[in-house]
Amino acid sequence: MTHAPITRLAVYAGSFDPTTLGHLDLIERASALFSDVIVGIGVHPTRTPLFSAEERIAMVVASSSHLPNVQVQAFDGLLSAFCRTVSARVIVRGLRAATDFEYELQIAHANADLVPEIDTIFLPTRTKHGFVSASLVREIASHRGDVSRYVPENVLRALNAKFGRVVTE
Repeated sequence: MTHAPITRLAVYAGSFDPTTLGHLDLIERASALFSDVIVGIGVHPTRTPLFSAEERIAMVVASSSHLPNVQVQAFDGLLSAFCRTVSARVIVRGLRAATDFEYELQIAHANADLVPEIDTIFLPTRTKHGFVSASLVREIASHRGDVSRYVPENVLRALNAKFGRVVTE
């Protein structure tokens, strides 16, 4: 008896402002676990990101171009509604530290309450990326510090364009 492969679409969402190597690690790991992954770039009207939605999409597309089962899309509104729109049943969330867990669990419960057919999967970040956040990268880069070990090369170029040449070792 042969079975057709089960396709399972997962969404990994965030602001990706900018994309870090931690983000990329989670995208790669999700792409190995699921048949298809949509990286959802959140657009929030109350936030002022460093990079536009189009710039963030381009950075993630370039960083993940080696992963044929990954797509990148912007969305606004609730993540659960976006998942329903694209017919995803799984949300992937990264956890850097124990402090992330309580917040992420609360969001996972709310998403499950809003759309019960959606499950949330937590992936712990690799130790080497555990302290890296997009806000930390923005802060260091804004002072022209070296962020080359925290971001893909294309993102480093984009940060250089925003802040002027940052220091690299």
